[in-house]
Amino acid sequence: MKDLFSTGSRLYQQARPSYPLAVLEAILPYVPEQQLAWDCAAGSGQFTQLLAPYFEHVVATDLSSQQLEQAPRLENVSYQVQLAEKTSFFMQSFDLITVAQAIHWFDFEGFYREVHRCLKPNGVLAVIGYGVLELSNTELNQLVQELYTQKLKMYWDAERQYIDASYKTIPFPFDEIVMPDLSMCYSWSGEQLLNYLSTWSALKHYVIKNKQDPLQEIRAYVERQQDVTFDLCFPIFMRVGRLK
Repeated sequence: MKDLFSTGSRLYQQARPSYPLAVLEAILPYVPEQQLAWDCAAGSGQFTQLLAPYFEHVVATDLSSQQLEQAPRLENVSYQVQLAEKTSFFMQSFDLITVAQAIHWFDFEGFYREVHRCLKPNGVLAVIGYGVLELSNTELNQLVQELYTQKLKMYWDAERQYIDASYKTIPFPFDEIVMPDLSMCYSWSGEQLLNYLSTWSALKHYVIKNKQDPLQEIRAYVERQQDVTFDLCFPIFMRVGRLK
């Protein structure tokens, strides 16, 4: 598993979108017990904090200690630095295992081996992701889409293809449960938008190679729109299943 997000972990925690409760509400009816959940590659806890009120205990793991340090301290959550593909967990421990916006970085075979080892026989694996944001402001949306598909095209890691395909192309050797189409929508300031775009891994690669700010055009646009908020949505996609 790659670690692309230890650098700038505070910005990541502040700028990345929070998942709506609707995601968990779609998953929980298929989870027969709510004792122990594992949030794998939890980062700074965006999905962990959603799980915490619904489980007796949540274990959140990540390979980045810097990311976990930014996560909220919750009474029933323990944070541990562990690889997704090799953990110290007991067999058949978890009622639910979740991975939010991270499985595309994994060694699928190694992680799924851990899922089969650690998930209870009636437990559930839920893989969650979100795609490229769409803005209601047509001009700004075009600038963002051009940034994503053109300016940064050669700077995305190969694993980004799985996000672009809404996780439909990842291997998923489980009995799959059909999930509803969901999205998460916000009204962001120009600063919030710029901060979010700054967390893109391709943008970091671009800056390192070119020593230039690829956000210059978008930055200039939002600065001209003083005190304006921008409505935007991210499409959410999920793969949810049980052991075969």
